[in-house]
Amino acid sequence: MKRAVLFDLDGVLLDSHAAQLATLAGFATSALDRRVTVADLPTGAATVPRQLVLAELGLSGAINDDGWDAATATASLGTEVFPFVGETLTALRAAGVATGIVTLRSRRRVGWLLPPDILDLIDTIVCFEDAAPKPAPDGLLLALRQLDVAPEDAVFVGDTELDVHAARAAGVRAVGAGWGFVGPDALSQAGADLVLPHAAALADVLLLLLAGAEPSHRNIKRS
Repeated sequence: MKRAVLFDLDGVLLDSHAAQLATLAGFATSALDRRVTVADLPTGAATVPRQLVLAELGLSGAINDDGWDAATATASLGTEVFPFVGETLTALRAAGVATGIVTLRSRRRVGWLLPPDILDLIDTIVCFEDAAPKPAPDGLLLALRQLDVAPEDAVFVGDTELDVHAARAAGVRAVGAGWGFVGPDALSQAGADLVLPHAAALADVLLLLLAGAEPSHRNIKRS
């Protein structure tokens, strides 16, 4: 039986909350020709579609991709993967578990954000241009087809309500990454099967889930 763990990128594998906000502020500054700081962004800007955030700031019309790429590249210079990521992916591979990323990022931007040694540990990546965006299940189902894994033999680790809804729609167990953008309570309310407030022993927890066992951990929240 083949098994898989799928991950969202931002907030789950990549510590990018500050960079997301800086990208929005930098792009808005250039597009609106006035100073826009992170403090000027609306509440929850990192988890709201960028079109809505920019519209609230006063920008109408299509987003210039070249300008957005420039803002992203600049804001992401200091962005790094979380410390646990390499160890977790290595442990999953050693256990014969396939891994994938399902993200709203474009493919070229993923290559800017993840170092080669981490990319080498990922078996498939589904990006914005590959499938309908979350909360639609299309991206998760595409990744699982590419990995030849059935939904019931997979879990998806995400950090927003959209991730949870996409997993449930795909028939995949939803694991809430409480260290990410919205926090454990929002993920529990969204219906995650399991919420982890932090990433301690993440590989062990995921392997237990895939084996059909109940993880024993005092900090695990169940919906």
